[in-house]
Amino acid sequence: MATVHHWTGLEAHALRLALRMSVRALAEHLGVAARTVAKWDKLLAATEPRPDTQAILDTALARADAAVHLRFETLLSEAGRPGQGPGGRVTASGPRAWEYESWTDDLDRVVVALSRQNFAFAENLLSRWLGRFGPPELDDKGLYLFARSTALLGDLHRDQGAVLGPLSAQHSYTGARLLFTQLGIPRRVAQLDLSLAVVAEMSGRLELAARHYESLAVDDRLSRRDRARARLWVGTALSKEGNHDYASRVMTAATCDFEDLAEPDDWSVAHQKLALAHRGAGDLTKSLHFIDIARRTGTTDSPMQRVRLDTAHGHILLSDPATRNDGLQVLDRAAKVAAQYGMSHQLGSIEGIRTTSEGAGRPRRR
Repeated sequence: MATVHHWTGLEAHALRLALRMSVRALAEHLGVAARTVAKWDKLLAATEPRPDTQAILDTALARADAAVHLRFETLLSEAGRPGQGPGGRVTASGPRAWEYESWTDDLDRVVVALSRQNFAFAENLLSRWLGRFGPPELDDKGLYLFARSTALLGDLHRDQGAVLGPLSAQHSYTGARLLFTQLGIPRRVAQLDLSLAVVAEMSGRLELAARHYESLAVDDRLSRRDRARARLWVGTALSKEGNHDYASRVMTAATCDFEDLAEPDDWSVAHQKLALAHRGAGDLTKSLHFIDIARRTGTTDSPMQRVRLDTAHGHILLSDPATRNDGLQVLDRAAKVAAQYGMSHQLGSIEGIRTTSEGAGRPRRR
C-alpha cells in the first residue's frame, strides 16, 4: 500500500480519481470546501494542502480499500512514478496490489513446473519473489504468499534430492512452517509437518518418520486425503524397516480410504507401495498382481511418476531370476530419465537397488 509523505494537489487529484468521486463528493468526504478540491485539480503539484488537511488526506488514503490503492498508485505512476521528484513524496510499503496478483499467478506456474520436473524454471519464478521481498515488509497476504513460496521451494529441493542442509527441503519446510504458525493457519502447519516427515524418511530416519506419520494420520488439522496419505506413508516407512506384514495392512487401509474419496491417482500409488511391501515379504505373486494394477491405472504424465513406477516395477522383476534381465532394463530406463531431469534421490535409489540385488537372497514365488 502506498504512503504519501507530503501531499500536493497532484496526489490529492489522484486520490479523487482513485476514489471515483466528483469534486463536491470528495470535498464532503474530507470535510473541506469544494473550491479547495478544485484548486488541487487545477494546480496539481504547484499547490500544497495545509498541514491539517494533509492529515485528513492521510486518513482517507489509509481507510481506502486495495482497489482504490491500486488505482491511486497507477495514476501516480502514469503522472510520474511514485517516489520520484522532490523528496520522494510517495513510497509503496511492500508489494502493490497488482504484484500480489502476479505473485499468485507465478506460484500456480511453479506448481505446474514442478509437476513436470522443470526445476530451473520453477526456481527462477520462486527466486523472483523470495529475493524481492522480506517477511518484515509484508502484510498478512504477502506473508502468506512468501510462506507458500518457501514451501514450494522445499518441494523443489525434495524432488531434486537435496534433503538436508542449509539449501535443502528441510530448511525450506521449517521456514515455511514458522511463517504459517505466525499467520495462525493450522492446516498449512500440519501439511508442513507431513512434508518434514517425508524428509525424515528420505534421509533414512525411518522410525522417526513412521511415528510422525502415525500422529498425522489422525490429525484433524489435515484433510481426509492428507490423513490417508500419512497412513500410506506409515506403511512405506515400516516396509523399509522390514516390517512388511504390518506395513501391508496399513497400506490396505489407506487404499480403501482413497477408494472412498474417489482419488484414483493416490489409489494407484497405494497399489505400487503394496507391491513393494509384498515383494519385501517374499510374496512375488501378490507383488506382481499389485504392480500390474499400478501400471494399468497409474498416471505417468510427469517424469517423476514414470521413474517411481518403473523403479518399483524393475525392483520386483529383479527379485525373480527368470525376469532379472527385464528388471535391469526397466531400471536402466528409469535411471536415464532420473539423470536427465536431475532427480538425484531417485537415481540413488535405483543404484542402491542394483547394488543390493547382487548376491542378495531372492524371494521365491508362492
